Parts: sequence; structure tokens; C-alpha cells
Amino acid sequence: MNTIERFSIVRISEEGENDTEDVVAREFSLTIILNNQELVTLLCSPTDLKYLAIGFLFSEGLLRGKDEIKKILVDDQRGVVRVETEEKGELARDVLFKRLITSGCGRGASFYRAADATGQKVESQAKVSAPEVFALVNEFAQHSQVFKATGGVHSAALCHTKGILVFSEDIGRHNAIDKIFGECMLRDIPTDDRMIITSGRISSEILLKVAKRNIPILISKSAPTNLGVRLADELGVTLIGFVRGKKMNIYTNRWRVVAQKHG
Repeated sequence: MNTIERFSIVRISEEGENDTEDVVAREFSLTIILNNQELVTLLCSPTDLKYLAIGFLFSEGLLRGKDEIKKILVDDQRGVVRVETEEKGELARDVLFKRLITSGCGRGASFYRAADATGQKVESQAKVSAPEVFALVNEFAQHSQVFKATGGVHSAALCHTKGILVFSEDIGRHNAIDKIFGECMLRDIPTDDRMIITSGRISSEILLKVAKRNIPILISKSAPTNLGVRLADELGVTLIGFVRGKKMNIYTNRWRVVAQKHG
């Protein structure tokens, strides 16, 4: 399915105006149905819908592992993913009503309570060097062809110190990370001792998604929020922001960032 659409526009500059064409990121409506109960509608990019649905359900605490999944049915024409689990327990009343989750920079879904996600500290001894961070973010910037074409999507990647393992992009920064986690779950890709890179702001919800996967290092080209920093410190996550060129800010757990490259 196409992730872009072309529009005729008028471009105005100091030299005047001219009729031309621009490429715009597509926005797509995806409804997730869990055990025949309509759960949520996400506004997203129309790619990797299965990964997005599974990653979303995991992030919201509604799915704990791959072995719980009995069936996944994807209808990318109607924009529906149906997930059936082995145990079909009833969803709580405060969860079971249709929600529309915006694609932009506001809140993501909040089915889980923060208290449910803050119990386990990330104890990983994984480390990364500053040169490795800069190299990874540079590689990350080259991956997103849709961003290069439109400037209208966020990106996320699962990495180790040598390079990118899984990459995704979406109009929503939460969605991009959920796509990563959904792919990791369905393809049995381990996340322990690995890193996440995101193009977006690191809010408390983004930090909680990453900590729940026991990922020790979270890197962004953008800024964190104050609650994102506080939770990273509390949960043992090394939070690195504003990685641009050869500069970065380390907000928490500085000990994981070392001077020399590994190997």
C-alpha cells in the first residue's frame, strides 16, 4: 500500500510563485479488534499493520507474549486487524469502548496505568560509546525514505552497537515504536541489551514502552519531557537526547556511555 500521495500545489518563494507538485505522507485509519471486541482506532501510516496491532496490544498490557496469540487477521483494505488470543477474558469496562488515537504529538493511548509499568527496573549492563551513538544516529537518518520525500513521518529502530536490526516509520511516534516491538515479538527478535533510536520527543509513555521491553538505552534526535527523564532515572534506562552531528545530551544513567568503541 502506498505510503505517500502527490498533490498539485503553489510554491511561493523570494523568486515568485509557481505551480508544482508535492509529496505528502498518507494517513490511514486502523481499527484493532481483540477477541471480537472493538478496542481502538489508530491513525497511522498504512504499512506493517500486523506489527503495529501486536506492538500496541503489548504496550498497553493486553498481550504478554507471542504464545498467547491464536490468530491474526489483517484486512488492509478496510483498515482492520483482528487478534484472537488463546484465553478470551473479558476486557475491563474502562478499557472496552472505542477510542480514536491521534497520529500527532499528543498523548498516545493510556489503557495501562503507569503504576503497572514502573515496577521492574532495567538492570542490563549493556554499554555504548559516544562514537557508536553518533554513527547509529547517522545510519538511522539515512533509512527513512518516506521522511526524505515528505518530512511527515517519525522513525524508530532497534539497534545493537554495530548497526540497526529493525527499522520502522509512521506518522505517529508511538506507532513507529509499537511496530518495532510487534515485529520483534512475532519474529522472535530479542530486545534485551539492545537500544531504541527514535526521531520523536521522549515522553513518559515512550519511556514506559521501552522500559517494559527491558531495553537499557533510549536515544532520540529530539527532546525528552521532564517526566520522561524522571522515569528513565527511576527505571534504570540510559536516556540520550538531542543527538545531532557530534553532540548529544545524556540525561540519566551516564555510566552506560563509555569513551571507546566496542570490539
